[in-house]
Amino acid sequence: MSKTQGRADLLVEVGTEELPPAALQQLSEAFASGLAEALTTAGLVENPVITPFASPRRLAVRVNGVAKKGADQTTERRGPAISAAYDESGQPTPAAAGFARSCGVEVADLQTLSTDKGEWLVHRSVVPGANAKTLIGPSIQQALDKLPIPKRMRWGTGTDEFVRPVHWLVVLHGQQVVPCSVLGVASGRISRGHRFMGKSTVRIAAASEYEQRLKEEGAIIPDFAARSAMIEKQAIRLGEKAGGHAVIDPDLLGTVTALVEKPHAVLGSFDPAFLKVPQEALISSMRDHQKYFHVVDTKGALLPAFITISNIKSRSPARVQTGNERVLNARLADAKFFWESDATQTLAQRAQTLDQVLFHHALGSLADKTRRIEKLSGKIAQTIGASEAHCLRAASLCKADLVSGMVGEFPDLQGTMGRYLAKHDGESAAVARAIEEHYLPRQAGGALPKSVPGQVLALADRLDSLVGLFIAGEEPTGEKDPYGLRRAALGVIRILVEKKLDLDVAALVEHAADGYAAGGLAAGDDAKSQCTTFILERYRSLYVTLGFAQDEISAVLEAGARRPLDFDRRLKAVSRFRHHRDAPSLTAANKRIRNILRKSEESIPAQIDAQRLSEPAEIALSRAVIETAGAIAPAIAKGDYAAALRALAGLRPVVDAFFDEVMVMAPDPAVRANRLALLGQLNQLFLGIADISLLQTPEAGDG
Repeated sequence: MSKTQGRADLLVEVGTEELPPAALQQLSEAFASGLAEALTTAGLVENPVITPFASPRRLAVRVNGVAKKGADQTTERRGPAISAAYDESGQPTPAAAGFARSCGVEVADLQTLSTDKGEWLVHRSVVPGANAKTLIGPSIQQALDKLPIPKRMRWGTGTDEFVRPVHWLVVLHGQQVVPCSVLGVASGRISRGHRFMGKSTVRIAAASEYEQRLKEEGAIIPDFAARSAMIEKQAIRLGEKAGGHAVIDPDLLGTVTALVEKPHAVLGSFDPAFLKVPQEALISSMRDHQKYFHVVDTKGALLPAFITISNIKSRSPARVQTGNERVLNARLADAKFFWESDATQTLAQRAQTLDQVLFHHALGSLADKTRRIEKLSGKIAQTIGASEAHCLRAASLCKADLVSGMVGEFPDLQGTMGRYLAKHDGESAAVARAIEEHYLPRQAGGALPKSVPGQVLALADRLDSLVGLFIAGEEPTGEKDPYGLRRAALGVIRILVEKKLDLDVAALVEHAADGYAAGGLAAGDDAKSQCTTFILERYRSLYVTLGFAQDEISAVLEAGARRPLDFDRRLKAVSRFRHHRDAPSLTAANKRIRNILRKSEESIPAQIDAQRLSEPAEIALSRAVIETAGAIAPAIAKGDYAAALRALAGLRPVVDAFFDEVMVMAPDPAVRANRLALLGQLNQLFLGIADISLLQTPEAGDG
């Protein structure tokens, strides 16, 4: 690509009706990167510097240093081989003349192309780059077409489709308007200001003046990040004014930033009497329903204050404040009503109505599920030595808040309301806490239950759902997972590993299946096996995100993985071992051993016949295998796989000597079988931890 003279900033602004706030930032970033990619492909920029802009009514991008003309392109057309292009006297042959004629030049104007396969005639020409004005419009359209818009809409009588109707288009290259039409709108330099606070139209003289003109004349802050920072700063100031500090939830901040074009924070208050209602419900009303920031004191307790972000600076801010307070107080009154109504019944009384709520058409009601969770929780509690009484009581009540008015109004608070209601009923703190924690983790990577009864219930609930839905034939297919079973399986593995509960997944699945069998719904071996495999398959997705290599995971999976905590220990040991100085040699030796054993068509004895060992190297290896097996057994028994692998690394010299000095496939069948038995025992030593033959050649370390 040749250097192109003359560059200027390019501004593209697509003006629309109000864009969906949840998607605004993603659309902005995708438009900016898509336009930069299209311009790069068109040869107008190299390593572009892009600045995205986004507000409720616009997506815009500025790209620095866009060329006024595309880069010249050198083309090369190969002709006949030199040997066929000239005769013995050096005169051009008809083939050479015909090629030159097709290129519109004389034979003398052709050049020679030399390669390792010979020489050819070649014609090289330079195609001038296209004018930027002809390339920019298609580049914009290309970027818009690639935007992640799940559902596009049409407007007016045209056939163009976009996320929202488009009303104006600004395309400036430096100070010049680039003539083009995108989504049925012709380009110009006229943008639009704030609906109520600025000029209705704003003339953009040059791409570099975009933010300044919109801010000064249009009362618009087009930079999403700058607008977000303004909101955060204003909210923090008003939180301090209220005597506490504003809680800036990142998701809420992003949503509010996408809803306003020029933010103005307003401080409001609500009746302190509402603080008797569980604060999570009050926060949900403010954050999720009203898009308000809540305020807490130094101890994290909720204060009767809120901060709303207005899109206008009112001449009567007190009226804006009063209006928002009136709306919020009405919502909080509803929450207070539900709370007081729910408190008239105990959770135990509510649990009696769960038989009227369907869990799954093939698996019964929530009452049926509760009984199964109780039984499974008791079994898990016995296994790990947890308080069976606490686990059983919490299990009997864990789904009761689902029929409360509060959870009906605030579904995200299931479990949390159970904790409050349990405390209100006088249940123990352990029971109340377990009721809330059994929903953890609520999303991938989320917090896990801290209490042991909470961990027991969380496992029981997920395992019951997993086994039951596999029995019902509802296992995930492809990317579809309507019941969130992948998330549930990941939760099971994370709880077992991170809370160091050394339990067997297959045994847990069996216990969960017993609960269904007791209710008359027997689980076949296939359903139980498929469910167990499904849970264990989550290892790969979990540990890849934690930074472990695919071959390390495969090596440990080959050795068995029914106990997640044990799998975790093996994997971490293998990951460290691969950097040991002896790891490359042992890995290669293991691959060789596995290949030899796999290719052998004869029966391999389970035991070594010491009388048939004759070569010094095989005698030494046999002794080393016996000694190492005894040495690593205690380490493996207590899960210290790192120590076991270090001991196995000590086998390297005798293994290397064996392969250097001994012919495994000896002519004598008995000797050959005995040597294969020796390799088989060596192979089993490693398989007690992992199949390290599956490791890719690692880098040697200091070990």
